[in-house]
Amino acid sequence: MGDSTAAFFDEMSKRGQEPLLGRMRATVRFDLEAHGQTDHWLMGIRDGVIEVAHQNGEADVILRADRVAFDAIAAGRTNAMAAALRGALTIDGDARLLVRLQRLFPAPVGMPKTAGARSVGRRRS
Repeated sequence: MGDSTAAFFDEMSKRGQEPLLGRMRATVRFDLEAHGQTDHWLMGIRDGVIEVAHQNGEADVILRADRVAFDAIAAGRTNAMAAALRGALTIDGDARLLVRLQRLFPAPVGMPKTAGARSVGRRRS
């Protein structure tokens, strides 16, 4: 398993209450495949409190990816939603959970910063 993937799940197990998740309640299983074997990670979220176990189990949503693709997501080199749209990350279950879970992954590296104030519709002088 990649170092970024291991670090991601290690950090998740230490977070405890995650304000970004609000009162979210869900169980997510990550199935990471490599060399014909699948590594399972189970993440339980109860009122924003995260618990992680390196095991298989029932889940509201199952996210599947090969280990290399998930390592890129966990490192912030790839956006999880973009990976899902490309088919590198597949979703089995409630796909809306990925939108909420996206907040847990590191911000993509090398992305341009966004402007603070929008200028759409404003006249330039």
